[in-house]
Amino acid sequence: MNKYRNDFPLFKAIDEKNSIDNSGLIYMDSAATAQRPYIVLNAMDHFYSTQNANPLRGLYSLSERATKAYEDARDTVAKFINAKSSNEIIFVRNASEALNLVAYTYGMANVNAGDEVVVSIMEHHSNILPWQFVCKTKGATLKFMYVDKSTGAIPESEYSKITPKTKIVSVTHVSNVLGTQNPIKKIAEIAHKNGAVMVVDGAQSTPHIKVDVQDLGADFLAMSGHKLCGPMGIGALYGRYELLDAMPPFLRGGEMIEYVTEDSATWAEVPHKFEAGTVSAGDAVGMAAAIRYIQNVGLENIEKHDNNLAEKLVEGIKKIPHFHIIGEQDGRKRCGIVTFTIDDVHPHDIATLLSDENIAIRAGHHCAQPLQKYLGIPASARASLYLYNTEEEVDILLSKLPQIRKWSGFKD
Repeated sequence: MNKYRNDFPLFKAIDEKNSIDNSGLIYMDSAATAQRPYIVLNAMDHFYSTQNANPLRGLYSLSERATKAYEDARDTVAKFINAKSSNEIIFVRNASEALNLVAYTYGMANVNAGDEVVVSIMEHHSNILPWQFVCKTKGATLKFMYVDKSTGAIPESEYSKITPKTKIVSVTHVSNVLGTQNPIKKIAEIAHKNGAVMVVDGAQSTPHIKVDVQDLGADFLAMSGHKLCGPMGIGALYGRYELLDAMPPFLRGGEMIEYVTEDSATWAEVPHKFEAGTVSAGDAVGMAAAIRYIQNVGLENIEKHDNNLAEKLVEGIKKIPHFHIIGEQDGRKRCGIVTFTIDDVHPHDIATLLSDENIAIRAGHHCAQPLQKYLGIPASARASLYLYNTEEEVDILLSKLPQIRKWSGFKD
């Protein structure tokens, strides 16, 4: 896998004028955003250099080429997650917007007083706040499924919180803190038996493991381009066509209309009904290029590589006094995400000290404050690994970690 590192220009970036030298950077924050290979940057440059026109609106050849590039990108996303049709893919800015779209349209139209929405305690804020809003506005109840603190998994006993009162179940496929891979297929079956729809946050799963929305039983799935080597500011929402077709639009104006009068309007067909204004066509092309790149590497190879590195890192951390792995203790079950704390050392200090060693990790609550509170930790440090990370980098990190308490003024 090490050969793929050469595909990423950031690791070669040297700018003497601005004192930038990324050649020795150890980047372990891919759960926040992944780096971009040349093929993605080149695809976007090619679009803006040769196809730059407003898609969907022009009857001249340049606009038609832009439209084709944009719709081809939609088709690439659909095939990537095995949607039945490209019409089930809506381009958005990110997974957060995708989840908000579902909450504000399907949620507000279908959740009523006395109903329930079920999420897990491990959710990113983007999969909690929209449902808090829906429940508070409509008089419904938001229920949480809790996790086993030692494994990070949701016990099956928690599934009983999904009842005939449940209208929506919204759960992350992979936790951005615990690395837990939730059994979405099983949860979806329970949701459907109770008449609820299944919403899946796929932001962390789509870059690392093969995702098949039909096999999972997902009614909606959100994903972000920037976590799978694509550009920032682009993502996608998958939704079953019959659900999308019945939903009201989220944003209004631009190409999402069919006909407008002074006092009324009719909407364009799905998916364009949900894509108001000028679309981010260049970013969609970049996201599609990133997907093709990942498919070329092979998701099975990425998953194996990420698991091997995470296992090496977890086993190494376990041997260091005062260090604590958060959640699953088997590194091969964490999708490349390794979260930990160090006795008496704040995670922000951990990240700062490692930054001085040219190692980039994440520190804080990771947009999952309810989870951190439930676990009894105010914050944690997170190293997230991806296809361009190497065993040598993990070894370097493991050589630095035992020194952090010493650098922080402790003698042991």
